[in-house]
Parts: sequence; C-alpha cells; structure tokens
Amino acid sequence: MSKEKTYIEDIDRSMYDFRYEEKDVYKVDEGLTPAIVRQISEEKNDPEWMRDFRLKSLDIYNKKQIPNWGPPIDGLNMNNIVTYVRPNTKMHAEWDEVPQDIKETFERLGIPQAERKSLAGVGAQYDSELVYHNVKDEVAAQGVIYTDLESALHGEYADMIRDHFMKLVPPTDHKFAALHGAVWSGGSFVYVPPGVSVEIPLQSYFRLNAPGAGQFEHTLIIVDKGAYLHFIEGCSAPKYNIANLHAGCVELFVGEDATLRYSTIENWSKNMYNLNTKRAKVEKGGKVEWVSGSFGSHVSYLYPMSVLAGEGARSEFTSVTFAGKGQNLDTGCKVVHAAPRTSSVVNTRSISKSGGISTFRSSVVVQKNAEDSKSSVSCQSLMLDSDSRSDTIPAMDIRTQKADIGHEAKIGRISDEAVFYLMSRGISEDEARALIVSGFADNVSKELPLEYAVEMNNLIRLEMKGAIG
Repeated sequence: MSKEKTYIEDIDRSMYDFRYEEKDVYKVDEGLTPAIVRQISEEKNDPEWMRDFRLKSLDIYNKKQIPNWGPPIDGLNMNNIVTYVRPNTKMHAEWDEVPQDIKETFERLGIPQAERKSLAGVGAQYDSELVYHNVKDEVAAQGVIYTDLESALHGEYADMIRDHFMKLVPPTDHKFAALHGAVWSGGSFVYVPPGVSVEIPLQSYFRLNAPGAGQFEHTLIIVDKGAYLHFIEGCSAPKYNIANLHAGCVELFVGEDATLRYSTIENWSKNMYNLNTKRAKVEKGGKVEWVSGSFGSHVSYLYPMSVLAGEGARSEFTSVTFAGKGQNLDTGCKVVHAAPRTSSVVNTRSISKSGGISTFRSSVVVQKNAEDSKSSVSCQSLMLDSDSRSDTIPAMDIRTQKADIGHEAKIGRISDEAVFYLMSRGISEDEARALIVSGFADNVSKELPLEYAVEMNNLIRLEMKGAIG
C-alpha cells in the first residue's frame, strides 16, 4: 500500500519540462560585448538608430550596479548567458508551416487550440524569435495591427515605434532595462485605432527552450482614444541545471478614454531569473487593468507600474503568486498618480510553502497636482508551513492633503478554527484545508483568463492530501 501524502504538492510541471534537442540553431557567443551587440543588430537588420540605441544601452548597462535590495542573484553570470538564439525557422502565418518540433512544443502547451477557440490573434516566440504570428481577418479589418516588432520597425509604423520604443522604460531605469535595450529580440507590436473595440483577446506566448540562454522580447502596445483591448501573455521554460534569464520589457500606452486589460500567466522553471519590466502610461479617462499569475522561476523581480498621466485615469492590479521550494519571488506593483481625480486599486494574494519566500512590494506616489485622487492597496499572504516566509513592504509618497489612500495587509497560516468549523459541517480535514487554500486565491484567480490561457488549470491545481505544516 502506497504511503499517503501529507503535504501540498508543488505544481505539476511535467507538461512544461519537456524540451527538444537544439538542431541547426544560430547562436551568438556567451557573454556581452559590443561585438556581440553589433552581431545581434546585424542579424536583426536593425535601422541605424536602433543599432546606436543598442550600443548606448550596453554602455549604460556596464556602468550600472546590480540591485542590492532584493533577492540575491549571485547565480546569474552574464558571461555564461547566450543573449540570442535563433531556431532554424522563419516566422510563419500558417501553423502547418512551422517546423514539427516547435509545433509540438506549442501544441503541448495548448496554443493552437486556444487560438481556434477564443483568441483573436496569436504570436508564438521560441527562444529569441517569433516563429508564428496570426491575426483573424475580422480583427485586421478593423484596422488593428498585431505583428512582430522587428517587421514593424521597417514598415509604415516605423516612426510610431521609434517615438515610443523604451520611452516608458528607458535604459537608464535600471541595469536590466539597459541590458534589454542592448540585446532585445522578438516580441509583439499592437496598435488599436481610435474607437475600435477588440472583442476577443490577442495572445503572445514565450517559450525558452535553449539551456543557458536569455530571452529579451519587447512588447509594445498602443491603444488609441476610446479603444479597447485584452492582451494575454503566457511564458514557460523547461528545467535545466544552469541559469536561464528572462529580461523582457512591456510598454503599454493607453489613450484617452481607452481601456487595456493585460493578463500574464508566468510559469518559468526554477532555474529561471525573471527580471522583467512592465509599465503603462494612461491618459485622461483611460484605464489599465493588470491581471497576473506568477507560479515559476527561481528568483523574480517583477513590479508592473502604472503612470496615471491624465485626469480621471484609472489602474487596477490583481495578482496571485505561488512560491514553492527553492523560489524567492519578489513581486508587487507601482502606481504614480500624476493628475487630478485619478484612482488605483491593488488586490494581491500570495501563497508560500516548502521554504518558498514571497515578498510583496508596493509603491504608491501621489504627486502634488493629483488632488482628489484615490488609492486602495490590499495584500494577503498565506504560509502553508513553518519553513516558508512572507513579507509585505508598502511604500507611500503622498504630496497632497486632498487624497484618499488606504493600505491593508494580512499574513497568516490556515486557521485551526476555520478547519474545525468546516469539519463540523461534515467536511473532512483534508477537504477543509484544500477548500481554504483554493478559496483564499479565488477572488484573484477568477479574474485570470481561464478560458483562454489553457495552462492555467494546471498551475492552480494544488493536489492536497493529509495535514499541512
């Protein structure tokens, strides 16, 4: 008779940990030098301004210090990271044309099925290149542009990209923003014209297959006046015994009275350093909605930021984070109220177990001119054993008396009283504990695009049997 499990299992990663042997891939050398950056630029057929931008970013990277206030990233050595890996394929608009091993990777993750069922468009990135991109005819007919960023650099939107590229997240922002500016590759460009509502979501999926590699995709989305878009981003990587790095960048420009919902499902493997930077600028009457599920990586630094630049601009941030054994997830969000009558809501849940460390950081800045603004921050953490750790680090910088700001944080373990109450209603102890954990994350997880991000059910299925802690 098999021994009963008396713990919550880690998330079943078997569907993500497959990988394919690298065949006929093009790689740059390990490390980071001007010659490698020029090589990437040449491979990308960059316009001259972009090549110069990359080299300036590299110079900034070399001068900036590694952050010393968050989780240690000593295991990350850029001399051992390959910054550009190109699979042996070009980008395709027909799924049948994608090479078989790459196609199988994305089919196992459910991407084609999701596209057929409920997505307006899909972009699939494999290592450093987009290998597949498609957008439904009816969406394209609305004037919506959804393409890979590198193609757009040479098309009719080239000037728009130059005007917006790394303007929200400049290379001077921090060391890994500068790194991104130097070696970025792949990613998506979306433009939604004024007044257009994209009724079904667009999705990009990023898969890192190569060991010891970095992925540096850049997502640039512009939602014009009065328009609406829901964009879904999914990420995964198989597990290797050497460090991998993800240092992507997301820049969101939300026009006057426009709405952008940006959903992310991240399930990087536990050898991944996730040092991603995401930022939105919201104009008058506009709204950005961040929905985030973080379930993987060895170390994460992830703090999506909203700059509420126009009167009445709004931001909502909803997230759930799960930190298991060997994980140190430092996550949160930042909001800058830079105009009158702006509002922000932050609602997060984090779960830690088996020695996992979960840290929530929030930064709310209300500038002097942002009178009559409102902000509400709520973060709740649940530790499932005595080995785990959870911290909450809020920061608030309020420069006007005319503002309504609130913060609430709760950190705790599963309540014996709650378990007893449920058991008194005829529920077993095992089921009671499982019910409490799933209920804890429910008001956040129900906001995630479960019907589109097909891997989500695999990520939040906490298999429970027996006592906890």
